[in-house]
Amino acid sequence: MSPLKDIPFPVVIKAISGFKVLSFNKTNGEDLALLEKLTQALNIATLEANKVGIFSDRPNEVGNHIEPFVRDALKRVGYKALIPITKKGIHRSAGYPDIEIRGNDGSLSYLECKTYSVKSEDSSFRAFYLKPSEDFKITGDARHLLVGFEIKSETRKSKSAFVPVRWRLYTLEKLRVQVKHEFNASNVDIYRSEALLGEGRPTES
Repeated sequence: MSPLKDIPFPVVIKAISGFKVLSFNKTNGEDLALLEKLTQALNIATLEANKVGIFSDRPNEVGNHIEPFVRDALKRVGYKALIPITKKGIHRSAGYPDIEIRGNDGSLSYLECKTYSVKSEDSSFRAFYLKPSEDFKITGDARHLLVGFEIKSETRKSKSAFVPVRWRLYTLEKLRVQVKHEFNASNVDIYRSEALLGEGRPTES
């Protein structure tokens, strides 16, 4: 019943999709050019999101709200930045990865966007999640990258807003993941008439 731990992320992607996680080589001209463009884009995205502010009642949804800033910034530096397209040709925002990046040379990279506060940076709580799917969003050999935005709470337009103040870009080729076994049931499974023991609709007398 213990979780399966220390599984190489490239092995997971290969098993689910059939495609490779390409290594990011800092001495390779193509990868260095990609890194330079990504640096420009992430600087732009951070500045724009900081200027506008992200308004959300739930801090864990800030990462979703920052994705449009990143896609727009990637387009400004010359990339095609899309909500990933599945094997069946459907754009799907939910699930890994967040952004599909295509260069004019046909290169393909995937980018996952995450946010964190200084207090949560060293947390051991789950921060990365990948669920297998028959219509998976990985459709080619690619570099797999993750950007983490450090978020602070500041005032924008007289309201409390989340703003990014720094970004960090990582390659996922050396990421190790774990599989946690889980038993689950839906409402249909739970609320069955044959299992009902009693019910009521109390009213004040």
